[in-house]
Amino acid sequence: MKKKASPLKQQPMMSPPMARPRFNPETLRRWAVQMGALLALLLLVGYLSLASPHFLTPGNIANVARQTAVTTILAAGQTFVILSGGIDLSVAATAGLSASVAAVLMTSQVWILGVPIGPVPFGVGMIIAMLVGLLVGLLNGLIITKGRIPDFIATLGTLTTMRGIALLVTGGLPVPSHLTATELRGYLPPELIWMGAGDVFGIPVAGLIALGVIVVGWCILRYTAFGRAIYAVGGNREAARVSGINIDRTKIMVYMLSGLLAALAGMVLTGRLNSANALMGEGEELRSIAATVIGGANLFGGQGSLLGTLIGALVIGVLGNGLNLLNVSAFWQRVIQGLVIIGVVIFDQWRRRRFGA
Repeated sequence: MKKKASPLKQQPMMSPPMARPRFNPETLRRWAVQMGALLALLLLVGYLSLASPHFLTPGNIANVARQTAVTTILAAGQTFVILSGGIDLSVAATAGLSASVAAVLMTSQVWILGVPIGPVPFGVGMIIAMLVGLLVGLLNGLIITKGRIPDFIATLGTLTTMRGIALLVTGGLPVPSHLTATELRGYLPPELIWMGAGDVFGIPVAGLIALGVIVVGWCILRYTAFGRAIYAVGGNREAARVSGINIDRTKIMVYMLSGLLAALAGMVLTGRLNSANALMGEGEELRSIAATVIGGANLFGGQGSLLGTLIGALVIGVLGNGLNLLNVSAFWQRVIQGLVIIGVVIFDQWRRRRFGA
């Protein structure tokens, strides 16, 4: 006789239906910050590759690397400042002053207190340029922290001041100039020219210097207490103060670092141009800010990365190079680049309001 199945017999357990993945705005926010600038760069490269057959040639790529190197170095220093909640409008003027002082000392006989100084060798000239950049950064930091003057106003003032000092140092002339051979060596040191225009296995030295700055800066921000303090000061100054961070010291060090990198950028630019002048690098302060913001930095501080800054600088460099290849008028280039900067800032603010970045 067959046994009937008991109605109380347990039925096999059914696995619950898989939950549908929920929309995660945080994931989208991170993608927008980290990948937006890279996507813009790839689209720009793709378009210019189709629009001009000369864009992807090795010579032009090397030219883009050289042209972008100065903006990248300045933007790296600008990134440290913006991460701390500040802004440095004097970076280009600092670059011009540092390079002008070093170039004059490396090419001419200068007398200080009756003692002849110069022409100095390349190494001494580099050290002097770096010291000038550090002093300008220190001045900016002290004015902002001890004078309690807003960063924008303080660095706008030093921008004008440093341009004026550079004009006094050079006499308004490019260096080397038309002075007689008894007064001048007549040329800049070959090591300096190599910094700006040389190659290593076909790779521009200026590009390698800029990449090295990005790597070292990334390590500082990620692995040092100073880097963490920068993010803390820019993110929430009061919380940083309560946690024991010396805000004034951090701000001063940030501006000194920006001045140091500005001096390095000025020397690279001098090597590329084989000349220094008081007004060199005009407009680079705006490009450095634009590169930082394109790379995802928050203009109010606390958010950003040097990798994003590198991508932002490449976007600006590739755009300028592409406009030249397409024979766009220099007047229209200024209009287009200005509109791009405005559009980037508008997009940045919209993105932060929309995704809470």
